[in-house]
Amino acid sequence: MRSLVLAVMVSGAVSAAHAADLPDLPILRGGLTEGLSTSRVNWEGFYVGAQGGYGWSNMNFKGSTSTVAAQMMSGLEMEQEQRISSWPIMGKVSVHGSGYGGFAGYNSQWDDVVLGVEASYMHGSFGGTQTDSMSRFFTLSSGYTDGVTYEGKAQIAISDMATIRGRAGYAMDCFLPYAFFGVALGQADIVRSAHIYGNQVNPAAAAGFQNVPFDVSATEGQYRHLIYGYSAGLGVDINLVGGLFARAEYEYIRFTSTVDTSINTARVGLGYKF
Repeated sequence: MRSLVLAVMVSGAVSAAHAADLPDLPILRGGLTEGLSTSRVNWEGFYVGAQGGYGWSNMNFKGSTSTVAAQMMSGLEMEQEQRISSWPIMGKVSVHGSGYGGFAGYNSQWDDVVLGVEASYMHGSFGGTQTDSMSRFFTLSSGYTDGVTYEGKAQIAISDMATIRGRAGYAMDCFLPYAFFGVALGQADIVRSAHIYGNQVNPAAAAGFQNVPFDVSATEGQYRHLIYGYSAGLGVDINLVGGLFARAEYEYIRFTSTVDTSINTARVGLGYKF
């Protein structure tokens, strides 16, 4: 009997000692992962960075010189009857370009959802130029038969682009994929020229007016002109160490101006979140 009592007492003492050590186990202190290392990244806060990009500009020059030609030919019989300024010259052009710049913004984070606002800037060389012509023969109500050639030339050179965009992303540890949409502003030089020339022939006209050559031209330039539109795209930020992160992004910008222009760029960047 004494042996049984002694065994029970020893067993109770050992159980009490083990129970005293159990609170040190993470599973009994509030969660399975407490006390273990995690890789969760905090994306909330202000950030700045630098970026570079390469892409292409798509321009539609169709009709871009029509207002220049219409003003130059205003009041002339051939313009009133044949609408020379509206002849369908020129079309679409795609040109590659590159640039560099920076970005800055602020993120707010709720669990894994990250919302923010960002300003992005690029300085570079985007845009293009095109020259085209069309010739026609026609007879006017005055009796003159005209042979007319309409030449047009237009170019747009965009040196600076800035976008203000809202961002929405989903945090996946050190990765932050996101989408954005916003307004776009640009600074461009736009030059348009119209050249119209040919001959008017009427054997029944008075002497000296039976064969009348003509040659007129005009150029209109807008320099450091403000253009505007919208921006949209996708990207991913990748946390490297501390607040340092890398970025890869695609952006589409559409500008509305006398030359309809859209710019697609692939960008890479390096930023720091404070």
